[in-house]
Amino acid sequence: MEETIRHFFARYEAMANRVLTQQMDVGETTFAFASDFIAASPAGVMTGKNDESLKASMDKGYARYRAIGTRELRIRKLAITPIDQLHCLVRVDWRSVFDGRDEPDVTIDFDVHYFVQMRNGEPKIFGWVSGDEDAVLKEHGIT
Repeated sequence: MEETIRHFFARYEAMANRVLTQQMDVGETTFAFASDFIAASPAGVMTGKNDESLKASMDKGYARYRAIGTRELRIRKLAITPIDQLHCLVRVDWRSVFDGRDEPDVTIDFDVHYFVQMRNGEPKIFGWVSGDEDAVLKEHGIT
């Protein structure tokens, strides 16, 4: 399972960067998510469905990332904790690089914990826990 998960997140990282640079439609990345999911952050807990609302939300998110100068998202480290034969917790340590425009680029490291289920031999994200993205961006002068 570990090799499959590592390959899955490497693919997810590559696609995220292609969406960020508008070389790929965000709709092509929704395969990574289960039909239903849960997300938690300091803003609260929400549930969602892998339907047009997910695509619309992701479109909005990537548009915001582009607007604030996000150039790339990279996985620095990936830690997989098996839960059982079909489920695991995956901590992804991400690095985001922002165009500093007239200043040096800004690099921000952050982590997201993903809950992953193997479905028919394929990983699907069914949940994630993230920190306070807005506070971190503000702390680094990015709004």
